[in-house]
Amino acid sequence: MNTTSCIGLSTMKPCCRLLIGCRNSSIFAIRNFHHSSVDNFSKSRYKLHDLKGFHDCSSKILGFRCVIDPNRKVFCGSGSNWGQARVFTSVCPNRSGRCISVIANVASDYRSHSTSVEAHVNEKSFETIYIHGGLNVKPLVIERIERGSDVAIPEKEDNRVEVNGSNVNISEGLNDSKFFTSDREVSEVEKEAWDLLRSVVVDYCGNPVGTVAASDPADKQPLNYDQVFIRDFVPSALAFLLNGEGEIVKNFLLHTLQLQSWEKTVDCHSPGQGLMPASFKVRSVPLDGRDGEFEDVLDPDFGESAIGRVAPVDSGLWWIILLRAYGKITGDYALQERVDVQTGIRLILNLCLTDGFDMFPTLLVTDGSCMIDRRMGIHGHPLEIQALFYSALRSSREMLTVNDATSNLVAAINNRLSALSFHIREYYWVDMKKINEIYRYKTEEYSTEAINKFNIYPDQIPSWLLDWIPDTGGYLIGNLQPAHMDFRFFTLGNLWSIVSSLGSPEQNEGILNLVEDKWDDLVSFMPLKICYPALENEEWRIITGSDPKNTPWSYHNGGSWPTLLWQFTLACIKMKRPELARNAIALAEKRLSEDHWPEYYDTRHGKFIGKQSRLYQTWTIAGFLTSKMLLENPEMASTLFWEEDYNLLENCVCGLGKTGRKKCSRVAARSPI
Repeated sequence: MNTTSCIGLSTMKPCCRLLIGCRNSSIFAIRNFHHSSVDNFSKSRYKLHDLKGFHDCSSKILGFRCVIDPNRKVFCGSGSNWGQARVFTSVCPNRSGRCISVIANVASDYRSHSTSVEAHVNEKSFETIYIHGGLNVKPLVIERIERGSDVAIPEKEDNRVEVNGSNVNISEGLNDSKFFTSDREVSEVEKEAWDLLRSVVVDYCGNPVGTVAASDPADKQPLNYDQVFIRDFVPSALAFLLNGEGEIVKNFLLHTLQLQSWEKTVDCHSPGQGLMPASFKVRSVPLDGRDGEFEDVLDPDFGESAIGRVAPVDSGLWWIILLRAYGKITGDYALQERVDVQTGIRLILNLCLTDGFDMFPTLLVTDGSCMIDRRMGIHGHPLEIQALFYSALRSSREMLTVNDATSNLVAAINNRLSALSFHIREYYWVDMKKINEIYRYKTEEYSTEAINKFNIYPDQIPSWLLDWIPDTGGYLIGNLQPAHMDFRFFTLGNLWSIVSSLGSPEQNEGILNLVEDKWDDLVSFMPLKICYPALENEEWRIITGSDPKNTPWSYHNGGSWPTLLWQFTLACIKMKRPELARNAIALAEKRLSEDHWPEYYDTRHGKFIGKQSRLYQTWTIAGFLTSKMLLENPEMASTLFWEEDYNLLENCVCGLGKTGRKKCSRVAARSPI
């Protein structure tokens, strides 16, 4: 007899959060994923990803129940024995008639398994996270009801048609969204890009949960390019959201949230509980003793398999930023209010805001902990991490539910935002005036009123900078540590400083002035340089360790990355200079399709496809599409950036009255900022 069954099960490391927080959870409910109307994919190299249709179900915290059809039900008990398995499995019906959903049923009581924030007056440790009874729960109770093959399954309306050999959905898109329409004719390059983007969608038990990093048919060793990366998926997510297709993004956010508390160990050491994975892969493995039946397994990577074994510091920050974007674009703020989502945000923030030895409000990280994931001399306080950190803090402040348990955390966020914005604006900014000031610095100053607070030696100013810096612009340097300033221009950090208003309005305008003035260096034949200039000769050998992939003007060492287009576009729209973005997009559109959508370009002016560049790179494709849609919908783009918060610099938290100091270090610098 052909039967279909569904099981609820969890084997996860103990954690202090709920994984099921509201009805219609897309982790447990199998939903239909529709494509928007796109026709005449004459230039497509791949067929559209064939996403199966399933029946809707809903979930609740207590006694989880999923009704797939009148004769098919799932029941989960109110507790489970927590294990430490690394896999979250689900048997999918794409290979057999059986579907087993593996679901974490955490508790019947929210307060007994949630995180709590306790106020600690006059203490630096602002948050304490603990678990009540998390290890003393009853075993999971499973009830299985099988359905015979004679029961009819109601059919969904099929909106697919055959177009040039591709199975195309001609519906309005997810949830019949109609607010992202455009009267202009879609170019053949855009049609191809949509076709390619849909072809790399990854399913987990019938649900779309992300897009793989690249799908190069000629790549015989994909390494981890066949996985779903959190940072790489962001432009894909925005493309789907701007096209009215939010379900894949919701699924991604919730599934990666579940991975947050899984066991992650490298050489017998486990990182902080709030760490998000860099990526995950959906693996299909055969079921023991069941011929022809397979199960889908989520296999995350927290850095233990990455080159260099570096934890992905930026993953949690990107997750929070994307969560805010999802709410802003779809209007579905209920997702942010879920108990498990709120707890996930707090875990990430607790990891970032934990007190340490550092004297500065910036995050201290190792080399390779962000988009630049190889040794490139960015260890310390790289601008990219600080800009994303600032954006995540502002996002969290908007999304956190304010109550007695979170009031102390919200206060800590406000204090950190104030200190971080001042620190970056005052000490990272360089223009012609600032460089001349550094050039005349006195060193070895021992005083609370020292001008050269970081003991920067004037000889550190590189010779290229003196001739390169324009008279009317400036930028935020790449890194700052005691006796060290990294004067390289890092594009992503500067762009996100504009988007998040980490820089002042004048500084943000100056950054775009510099990009326009140095267009031949930063854009040239293909936008945009990931950093400028490249490390060369002895400097390259010492800083990169003679990395053969990061040779001068290649990859992270001065390579040109088209995925940065969407962030550049967002920054230009915010500063009311969309013409700069249009010019950059036009340059990219001429070459990307012809060059098969490379990951990056080499040489000083970006003329050649990168020597180790993957083709059909997903975030190149998605970044191009997102850029085009942001330009068409500036009002929607405005929901993705932040305006200046003039109250931040007024919230000084140095506690002058308690220390007895007569003057705050920021008073003298506040007026010009």
